[in-house]
Amino acid sequence: MTPMKEDYLKIIFELGGASKLVSNKQIALSLDIAAGSVTEMVNKMVEEKLVTHKPYSGVQLTKKGTGYAEELVRKHRIWECFLFYSLKFNLPDIHDEAEKLEHDTTNEMIDHLDDFLGNPERCPHGGIIPDRFGHYKKDHDKLLTDAKDDEVVVVNRFIDNHDLLTLLGDIKLDIGDRLKIVSHDPFEGSVMVQNLTDKKPLTIGYKTAHYVFVKSDDEQA
Repeated sequence: MTPMKEDYLKIIFELGGASKLVSNKQIALSLDIAAGSVTEMVNKMVEEKLVTHKPYSGVQLTKKGTGYAEELVRKHRIWECFLFYSLKFNLPDIHDEAEKLEHDTTNEMIDHLDDFLGNPERCPHGGIIPDRFGHYKKDHDKLLTDAKDDEVVVVNRFIDNHDLLTLLGDIKLDIGDRLKIVSHDPFEGSVMVQNLTDKKPLTIGYKTAHYVFVKSDDEQA
């Protein structure tokens, strides 16, 4: 399997594609690639029975695709935990390093590393880590851009993207922050929020808001 196809499986999984339809637009935004390229790759993945496709609605991982994605995500995120917590890498830098390491890592190796780290359930940017048996708690979150005006939400996780994580570090938006949605810009698509944790207003751009996942304020982690 090519690294690019693996990236598609991981991002579809990260966008919730194991249990719901994910649009080509979401995939294109998350991977920062042209919509036409997504369509071409999706067609190949349908042929290989890694995803199913519903026209004008999106794609969903098959059982086969989900299995591949869970294994890839598990290795990638456990390496991210090691790099961040044990080796003290900066958060935006761990993705590229984990990409290199995951491809040469056996299941036995990743299980030992998992035990060494204390079996973390989430990676440093909030993503779920399946255990060695494929078990994990499924997130019931949504994109920040889909939160309604006046709603209070909690930041649950971020898409694993270097530029995004650098930006979020600069504006001090963290996992666990409580946000009150003030308004959505109808033209630019940005989201104005009040960070209730840091007590400051933020304007979060259209693309960034598609990379940040939030959950209801009253929902248990």
